[in-house]
Amino acid sequence: MKYIALLRGINVGGNNKVAMSDLRICFEGLGLRDVSTFINSGNVLFSTDQRNESELVSLCEKAIEEQFGFAVVVMVISAEDLTQAVDDAPSWWASGDPKKLRSDALFVIPPTKPSEVLAEIQKKSSAVDKLEIRGQVIFWTLVMEDYNKSVVPKIIGTSIYRRVTMRSSTTTKKLYTLAQASK
Repeated sequence: MKYIALLRGINVGGNNKVAMSDLRICFEGLGLRDVSTFINSGNVLFSTDQRNESELVSLCEKAIEEQFGFAVVVMVISAEDLTQAVDDAPSWWASGDPKKLRSDALFVIPPTKPSEVLAEIQKKSSAVDKLEIRGQVIFWTLVMEDYNKSVVPKIIGTSIYRRVTMRSSTTTKKLYTLAQASK
C-alpha cells in the first residue's frame, strides 16, 4: 500500500535540518519501498505492506530521532485517503488566482479529530476564512487581502496548531499527483 509521511517542523527557519536524500535513506532503512521525497519540507512517499498508520508513525518518528538526533512529529496518510480528500475538496479550494487567494490543507495529526481542530479554529473564526473537513484534512481558503483578518495564521504557536501540519494547495496537489502516479 502507498503512503505519504508529512513531517512537521523540519527545515523551517534553519531548524531541524534534514537533507531529503538522507531522509529517503532513513526510510529505506526501515524496509519501506519505493521511497521518494517531494520538496524540502518533509513529504515522503513510500510503499509498505503495513496497514496500521499509527504503527507507521511510531516507526518513522523513532527512526528520524535516532538518525537525526531530534524528535519530529509525523502524520501518515494513505495515498487512497489523500486522493479521496482532494477529489472531494470543496469547489472553492484553490480555485482562483493564487496571487489573490491563499489555499492550504491542514492535515490533522491523529489521534486528534479534524472536528476538534475545526471547533477550536471556529471559536476565533473570521468571515474571511473558508474551512471544510474532508477525511483527515481541513481545506482552507481566503482572499489574500484579508489575510490579517484570518484566524488560521493566528493559531500558529497554539496547542491546536501543534495538532496539524500544513501544506500549500500547490504541494497538496503535487502529492496527490504523485500518489496517483504510484498506483
